[in-house]
Amino acid sequence: MTSKTVAFFGASTGIGHSALKHSLAAGYQCIALCRNPSKLTSVLTRESWPNLQVVQGNAHDTAAVSRCLKASDNKLVDEIVFTIGGKPIPAKMTIDDPHVCEKGITTVLNAILTLRGQGVVGRPHIIVCSTAGMSEFGRDIPVTYLPLFSLFLKVPGADKRAMENKLVASGEDFTIVRAAMFLNDGETNKQVRAGVEDPQTGIESKAIGYSISREDAGKWIARNLVVERNPKYLNKTATIVY
Repeated sequence: MTSKTVAFFGASTGIGHSALKHSLAAGYQCIALCRNPSKLTSVLTRESWPNLQVVQGNAHDTAAVSRCLKASDNKLVDEIVFTIGGKPIPAKMTIDDPHVCEKGITTVLNAILTLRGQGVVGRPHIIVCSTAGMSEFGRDIPVTYLPLFSLFLKVPGADKRAMENKLVASGEDFTIVRAAMFLNDGETNKQVRAGVEDPQTGIESKAIGYSISREDAGKWIARNLVVERNPKYLNKTATIVY
């Protein structure tokens, strides 16, 4: 086991769950916040993964989030993987909580400041999951996806943008991961392409694609941002697609 500790928010399913599995397999101490812990522990058991700690609570509760951000050595965790999102309501082209990501990242940032005020030291790398189509510097999705984005992702997209802006303005170390708009299931051996964008200076390299699986997106996050912490993506946005 290594000494690195990683906190997960939104790891019960999807991209976050995949990132958690690969981080556990790499030997890291992982702390996951879940509203319903049994949803996670029924799949990732304590017997199989003794390096997993599950904390019950809501990602909008500062006290619960704070319990996940302090490692066993009384320092802040090394990495934070934040992949929470709202439940889609297709009939209304919205999500159940239009500000779920914005409120969540605000809670994380406030918890870090609170813990530092209590003498807990450290500078975690905050990794958040957003979506392609958010670039203010140029088109980063296929042309055929533009109408879909304006219709179905208008509300969740605004929430993701607010989350991104708050994180960039925080002064913390971060990486924003914008996954392809169309997410499917199943881990593959497909090559994942990554475009890089600087929030201030713009696009450094483009990767425009139609899809990526949740499992492959999570695996990419674990390998490139948790295990390696590739400096290429530090304080940048990475758009990942096939």
